[in-house]
Amino acid sequence: MTDDPIQIQTQNLVQELRRGVIILAVLSQLHDDQYGYSLMKRLESQGMQIDQGTLYPLLRRLEEQELLESDWRMETSRPRRYYKLSKFGEKVLIEMTTEWSRIKTTVDNLLTNDKENEHEIH
Repeated sequence: MTDDPIQIQTQNLVQELRRGVIILAVLSQLHDDQYGYSLMKRLESQGMQIDQGTLYPLLRRLEEQELLESDWRMETSRPRRYYKLSKFGEKVLIEMTTEWSRIKTTVDNLLTNDKENEHEIH
């Protein structure tokens, strides 16, 4: 662990940023049935690290909010809970995806303008 204040602050801010997009990432991967571990591996394979202590409570919360549906299955030696987007969740995901695109475009523009302004100052 580093004691560099820049690294510490950056790590804290990156965690906050990730918290803001993790719901969108999870919802985007639940068009087909996934159990928790398979979802975690799917997200990891696409560069989105998420630990079990974050994922499982999030899945339960999203189900309570009626964005997901789940069912228990005995496909292996032990039961697994499979999650999938509900119809309501599909509609919310469409809205969130639209909003994410708008926010991403705005931030990209801000960052590009910031770089251009930086070059003008120097």
